[in-house]
Amino acid sequence: MQIITYWKRAFLGNYANFKGRDTRPEFWWFYLANVILGYGLILIGSAANIGILSLIGSLYGLGAIVPGIAAGVRRLHDTGKSGWFLLISLIPLVGAIVVIVLLAQAGTPEANDYGPPTGADASGGSASMTPPPPPPPPSA
Repeated sequence: MQIITYWKRAFLGNYANFKGRDTRPEFWWFYLANVILGYGLILIGSAANIGILSLIGSLYGLGAIVPGIAAGVRRLHDTGKSGWFLLISLIPLVGAIVVIVLLAQAGTPEANDYGPPTGADASGGSASMTPPPPPPPPSA
């Protein structure tokens, strides 16, 4: 499953890596996995009145701050922008919308100041990045 592959790559493989680039699927699948894990554990723990699950969910959320920021920086690098653009989100109301739009933009297909595209980086023999997983087979 892609969500697990992207989560492992961003959370375990690139925990505090602020260099390089992330494609849109890499970033958004990682983001979705964080939302499911963090809020899922908190909600299940609260609904079932199991305090330890809520605590684990909260601790996971704290632990996911650094890889989340790192993935956002790498995603902005893919669009050719500096990671400092994430600070725009500190502007009330408008900032978060602007950052979401920046993160949703298509990446530059050629190499930019932050390196080659992820696929080209992996095919070039670089050990720092792995190629994205293949798309799922079409359903019959």
